Order: sequence, then structure tokens, then C-alpha cells
Amino acid sequence: MKAKIFVAALCLISVTLFAQTEKEVVLETKTAKIYGTLLIPYEAKNFQVALLIAGSGPTDRNGNNPIMQNNSLKMLANGLADNGIASLRYDKRAIAQSKIDNFNESDLRFENYIDDAKDWIEFLKNDSTFNKIIVIGHSEGSLLGMIASQNKNVDKFISLAGAGESAKKILEKQLSNQPKEFYETSLKYLDILEKGEMIDSVDQNYYSLFRPSIQPYLISWFKYNPQEEIAKLKIPILILQGTTDLQVKEEDANFLHNANPNSQLKIIDGMNHVLKESELDIQKNMQTYSNPELPLKDGLIDSIVEFIKK
Repeated sequence: MKAKIFVAALCLISVTLFAQTEKEVVLETKTAKIYGTLLIPYEAKNFQVALLIAGSGPTDRNGNNPIMQNNSLKMLANGLADNGIASLRYDKRAIAQSKIDNFNESDLRFENYIDDAKDWIEFLKNDSTFNKIIVIGHSEGSLLGMIASQNKNVDKFISLAGAGESAKKILEKQLSNQPKEFYETSLKYLDILEKGEMIDSVDQNYYSLFRPSIQPYLISWFKYNPQEEIAKLKIPILILQGTTDLQVKEEDANFLHNANPNSQLKIIDGMNHVLKESELDIQKNMQTYSNPELPLKDGLIDSIVEFIKK
């Protein structure tokens, strides 16, 4: 009987340790309200907190977009909480709940996203619940995170599947498999934007990528080189990259790692861009992007937790 009581008590303790409290929070900036989710382990006091920054496009706080649900960032937040680490994840401005009435795409700049991340860091710094801030950026969020982490309030930075080259070079590589004429014209457009100039007249065949309303954002984005930005960090850095990522390669992780001697590099075999286990086969890989039930790749949470708590 005593043994059963002891086991029951242990189970109760385990449940208490892993209980979580989740609440909605709002960051009010001069131009937008940014909505997020603060996830805190039960009765958290003086906890480390991770700011999770989502990737490019209409990706929300959970790692999803209107046509693909995988819950990667939500799972990451839950995994951190299970290990006693709080987190804040948010919908980037103009995305999901952080929508902006009468939003004009031509008004958006990469710096808006940087400033929002900095403001969230300040938000967390002003909360006495937390004693250390870790920034975790996924994909495009990696670049945003490393720039925002050039801040005395950030203690550690983690890059998840972050590009190692400028956005212009990434687009050049992605477009290289297009027909020759399309590729060569695209290169001319990219060169113009890199100089900080608008393209006067865009052919309709190129409108989805180079429409006038998106050009100001591309110009602002092209200014930043991940290798230069990560080199500015004076804090511990962890660079995580999967071997079956179809969008970001191990080469990118090596670029980042070589740019800063304070960094650690961890390659996770079989992990793809949405942090799930996958083969390199394109069709099978892409199926994981829309599978919210598939767990994160084994070893990912352990690697992050070990780095944070070290």
C-alpha cells in the first residue's frame, strides 16, 4: 500500500511540474497591435523565457499559414514548457490575429519586423517573472532574431533553419531552375532592387514576385546579410539545421557558424524545414508541412533545452 501511495504521489508531482498556464498578450506599437501567446510553466518564478519568431510569408505564431498547418512552433513552445522554459510566440504584423485594417503592402518594411521583435524583448524584460531571455528565430525569423538580439537584454540566440546568405542570393538560387529568359530577367530585377531602386515597369509574367507593392519590402530585406549580422553577436549562439530541409541547406548553417566563433553547430539528421522527420523525397517532405499531428523531430527539443540550461 505504501508503495502505491508513493507512486501516486510521484505521478501527482509530475503532473504539477508539467502543468502550464497560457495567456494571450498584446504588444501595442505606434502602427499596429501585435498579438501573441505567453506560455509559462506552472507557478513560474524567475524563469528563462524564449521569444519565438516565425518564418517568412503569412506564417502565424504556431508555424502555420492559411494553406498549411503543421503546428511546429506551437509544439516547440509546449516542448520548452515541459522542460520548465517559458515562451512567447506571436503573429507577425499584418498576419493572422495581428491583421491591420486597411493594410497597404507597400508600407511594409523588414525593419518593421525587426522593431516588433525588439519591442517584444523589451516587453519580456519588463516582466519580473523572467530572469533570462533567449531569442529563437525560425527560417526568416532567424535573421530577424539575430538582429534583434544585438541587444543587452538578450542572453542567448538560437537559429532554426536560418539562411546563411542574403535574401537576394537566396532568390537567385531558387530561380536558377526557371527557364533561361525568366531567370535572366529576374536577375536584372534583383540587381535593381539591391541598389535600392524601384523597377519602373514589371512584366506581368514576373508580377507575383516583383509587383510594385512588394518592392519596398524586398529593397529593405536585401540590405541585411546574415553572416554580417550574426558576427555582431557577443552572446552564446546555437545553430540548428536539418539534413532533409528543402529550403535551407547545411551550407547555410556552416556559413553562420563560421561567421561567429561563439556559435555551436548542431546538424539533426532527417529533420526538414518545418522541424519534422522526413525523407528528402519532395512529395513526402511536403506532406509533413500539412500534418499537425506529426511530432517534432526527436532530439530537437533536447538540443535546445540543453543549450538554454547550460
